Amino acid sequence: MFDLVDEAWLPVRGVAGDLVRRQGGLGSAEGAGLRHLLLDADRFQDLVVDLPTQKPAIYRQLLLPIVVDALGWPTNAAAWMDMFQAGAFTPGQREALSAYLDEHRHLFDLFGAVEPFGQVAGLRTAKGETKGSALLVATAATGNNVPLFSSRTEGDPLELTPAQAARWLLHTQCWDTAAIKTGVVGDPQAKSGKTTGSPVGPLGQLGVVMPVGRTVYETLVLNIPFGRASLSDDLPQWRRRATGGRVEDTLSCATPAWQSRAARGLLDLWTWQSRRIRLFPEETPAGVRVTRVIVAAGDRLVPIPADEPHTAWITDRPVRGKKPGKAAVSPVDRPRRHQPGRAAWRGLEALLAVGSIGEDREATAGRAGFRTSLLLSGLSGTAERMERAYPLQVELTGIAYGNQSAVIEDVLFDEIPLPLTALDPDGIVYGTLLEAVDQAEKLASAVNSLSADLRRAAGSEPIPWDKGQRPGDTLLHALDPVVRRLLAGMRRVGEDFDQSERGLEAWEQKAAHATWKVAGQVFSTAAPGVFTGRRVSKDGKECVFRLSTAERGFRHRLDAILTRRAAQRKNR
Repeated sequence: MFDLVDEAWLPVRGVAGDLVRRQGGLGSAEGAGLRHLLLDADRFQDLVVDLPTQKPAIYRQLLLPIVVDALGWPTNAAAWMDMFQAGAFTPGQREALSAYLDEHRHLFDLFGAVEPFGQVAGLRTAKGETKGSALLVATAATGNNVPLFSSRTEGDPLELTPAQAARWLLHTQCWDTAAIKTGVVGDPQAKSGKTTGSPVGPLGQLGVVMPVGRTVYETLVLNIPFGRASLSDDLPQWRRRATGGRVEDTLSCATPAWQSRAARGLLDLWTWQSRRIRLFPEETPAGVRVTRVIVAAGDRLVPIPADEPHTAWITDRPVRGKKPGKAAVSPVDRPRRHQPGRAAWRGLEALLAVGSIGEDREATAGRAGFRTSLLLSGLSGTAERMERAYPLQVELTGIAYGNQSAVIEDVLFDEIPLPLTALDPDGIVYGTLLEAVDQAEKLASAVNSLSADLRRAAGSEPIPWDKGQRPGDTLLHALDPVVRRLLAGMRRVGEDFDQSERGLEAWEQKAAHATWKVAGQVFSTAAPGVFTGRRVSKDGKECVFRLSTAERGFRHRLDAILTRRAAQRKNR
């Protein structure tokens, strides 16, 4: 037996920055169980996870649905704001949460014989086969998923403690790779001992956007949307296992059989069982360990619901029919996934798109736009009542999958400070931040153009955009801490235009300094022949590329981008 309610299996960081290791308080020991973590959520700063992608999995698969199922949805923005400003669960809420955990305690036993948490009791293959526990761990070598320079191979047993197994179990339900899964007894769609066509886990199809507060309590509230109706058939997975006839048996996730279906609501979506799993605990000299598992195909989410709260969206605008009377193609929203190697602030336009960009569909036909996450959109309507300088952080997580999504190539994580006032599309901070991000992209393009002109002057071709490292990438890396400092500083600006302008002026000075530093490296590596230059045909015209024209063009582009700095130089 391993009781997730009271066993200390979740490492957490106290508000003072110390790891909490025992349930008795902010001292030295090992972690917190569900009861201790939720009832005292205001005393903990954050979860301590093995991999950044574990955090959204733990919140979605456990913490958020427990809170909502026990307390209900905030009825409107005012109720949500009251809950947020309370800073901690009230005595009545603590009592309701504790009673909920007591009522459903038997459903939170990781190794329960009848209803093991997040698993299918008695799950087995026709031949009684099992696989190593590394199958649950995204960073471990197993099958086709072998990290480069891994210190272990698939043949090395991986002993997981019950706490580790529980965390990776939740992670697998959210992020597992696609393709062929083990065929199990009781799965009518399994053939020849396997099931094909399984997609990646539900979070693997998104670019996860998660607002984070100063404490676990604030993070919980920030991730609960308001104004949602409670649906009788929208239940977390543990309540669908023993529903007493309240929900159709076809929704049960306690059997090997699976189906393709839509989510019944957010509680169903958050606790989606994309895999049928069974852990095999065994006694070892070090205690109970999990070394063998079965991971089989589970429910397939079709489609991704439009009210998925933890992602931003790309909106394809309707295209006018070419023939008179032909209807326009309806717009399609799809999750915006994160790009490897791209800083979170470079996607700020999508994060701040509280209303879809380009509301006038006639004027924007054929263009794509963005829609921010449901949670950030909700915050925009409550920002007036929140502390102006509230230190909101936004964490972006994702996984880049490889060949046929059957392997993990990269785990993506970044976090940025986000001023609440930036969520007002008509506000000063909104325009200020988007202008700074746009300038950073244009400066990178200017440096790349300088490099391309000098390479043509030397008789070579520009660096291809998809090969090698271009100097613009180096510049964006150098600008990264400057942009983050600007984001944090804008929390205190509010709607003060003069402060905003001073912030942009300081940004342009630092951006220019970083740009010239990178440009200097480009100039220093230029070949001697660039002084005299070469004649090159470009776009059907004959152009002369030499050092002087390349530098003149670069200076002109720099002044066109950093207009405040250029104006200051002229006024000296």
